[in-house]
Amino acid sequence: MHPLSPAPWHSPWEAGLFSLGLFAFLCLGFIIAMLMVSSLIGERRYSKEKMRPYECGVIPTGTARLRYPVPFYLVAIFFLLFDIEAAFIFSWAVSFRELGWQGWLEILFFIVMQMLGLVYVWKKGGLEWGPTRKKA
Repeated sequence: MHPLSPAPWHSPWEAGLFSLGLFAFLCLGFIIAMLMVSSLIGERRYSKEKMRPYECGVIPTGTARLRYPVPFYLVAIFFLLFDIEAAFIFSWAVSFRELGWQGWLEILFFIVMQMLGLVYVWKKGGLEWGPTRKKA
């Protein structure tokens, strides 16, 4: 096999910077032209019905701000914490032979810190989402 001779950067027949730049320029020009033509020949009839937000066929009523209960956020945060933990442990498990004892000690430290965080949240009552009884 013979190596190909390098084509100049401005050759329209070989893939290079000139071809890429020309393609990007033509695409940008086409987009701008289409936007200008549609804004010039398009009709503009504004009404209250057209300016109302459209939400998948459901007529919006009230405010878009909903109050979620705190346990919803706790579940989301716990999911993120344990999902990240699973990602770290999986990546460690893939390369644990290359990491050796130092990698084993680091993942052990990571798991111990996660467990201490879980115990802390448990002691503070972060895992109790139901109604609680008052201590007499």
